[in-house]
Formats: sequence, C-alpha cells, structure tokens
Amino acid sequence: MNKAQLIAQIAKSSDLTKKDTQAVLASLQKVITKSLSEGDQVQINGFGTFALSYYPARAGRNPQTGEAIEIEGANKAVFKPAKALKDLL
Repeated sequence: MNKAQLIAQIAKSSDLTKKDTQAVLASLQKVITKSLSEGDQVQINGFGTFALSYYPARAGRNPQTGEAIEIEGANKAVFKPAKALKDLL
C-alpha cells in the first residue's frame, strides 16, 4: 500500500475528505519526526511504539574495492508493534 492508497482507505472509512486525511497524515508524520529528532519515543496504544535505536560503529568492506572501512554509528528509527497488532498478524 502506498501513501495515496492509505489516504484513500482512511478517507473511505472515516468522515474525512481525502484532502483532510492527507493533512492529518502529514501532521502525524511531522509530529513523529519531531519527537524522534528530540530523542522522545511515540507510543500509540494498541498499535506500537516509534523510537530511536543506536547502532554502534562497525567494520565494513567496500564491495567495489574490497578495502576495509569503518561504518559510523548512527541512530535509526525503529517501530515495535504492540501485542494487539502482533496478535492480529
């Protein structure tokens, strides 16, 4: 499902227009992004939690040259589904 299909499904199952649904989805994305960038997690009961996870630096290899390189550590966004969502899947 892509973003346009998601907007269409949400609009279909609610009393919102596609334009309003698109605005709500954009706002949700902004709020989650802002919270994660500030180091906070976003928990949606019954759905799951968006959080940051730190992946430490590690050794890697350049696939073209075979040269050993150091891959920097980084924070990555992760999603942990709630038990209710896991049970449905």
